[in-house]
This record gives sequence, structure tokens and C-alpha cells, in this order.
Amino acid sequence: MRKVHPEGFPPARGYANGMVVAAGPTLHVGGQIGWEADGTFASDELVPQFARALDNVLAVVAAAGGRPEHIAQMTVYVTDIAAYRASLRELGRIWRERLGSHYPAMALVAVSALVEPRARVEIQAIAELPAAGGAAQETA
Repeated sequence: MRKVHPEGFPPARGYANGMVVAAGPTLHVGGQIGWEADGTFASDELVPQFARALDNVLAVVAAAGGRPEHIAQMTVYVTDIAAYRASLRELGRIWRERLGSHYPAMALVAVSALVEPRARVEIQAIAELPAAGGAAQETA
């Protein structure tokens, strides 16, 4: 993948303006929320739910044979933009622990609610997988 940064744009901080991807398999990760594998929430707070939702996205990418740096695009939906802004330092730490300095093309969207009433964050992603593919697991 190659980052795209148009001339004259301000520096992209925490995201990329665009990503050019190779011709490998593309994985579309459905919206992942901040719940545990058993469908329960360990917390109703934004920060721990963000960490878990990001972990859930990374688990789907890994199951398809990818790694965090294969994520080309991500959309984050939050129900409380003020809580998100107030937590930027902690959210940045969580990001760096999982993705280092890899920042895909991103959007953050404030929404009034998510389908799961206790969810505070939902993350969708698109990953460009290695051409060799991976150990993708499908279920019917």
C-alpha cells in the first residue's frame, strides 16, 4: 500500500488522506463493537469499548491472514463525540499499542445510537490482504 497526500493539504495526523492498494484479496470487515466474544460488555465506557472493538477488527483481519498494517480504510462510529475528544490521549495509546504508527484512510462519525443499545463505538474496516491469502475461516 502507498499513502496519498495531495500537495498543499495540511499534515494528516492519525489518518491517511488516501491509500493506493495492490491487487491482493480485499477483506471488508463488518462493523465490530466493543463487546467480548460471548456477546457481553465488560464496560459501558467509550475507551474500553474502543479498545475491544479495535481488537475485534484486528481478530477478523488476522482470521483472514492479515496483519494490522494491511488495513487500508477504517470508519469509526461513536455515540458520544465529546467523550471521544476528551479521551484522545488514551485512545491514541490504545491505537499505538495495536497498530503502531500505521494510520489508514479514516473517518470518524458521531451517531445518535448504534443497533446494540450498550455499544458506544463501532468500527468498520477494509484490509488489503497479502496475495498469498491466509487462513480465512468461513462460517455458514
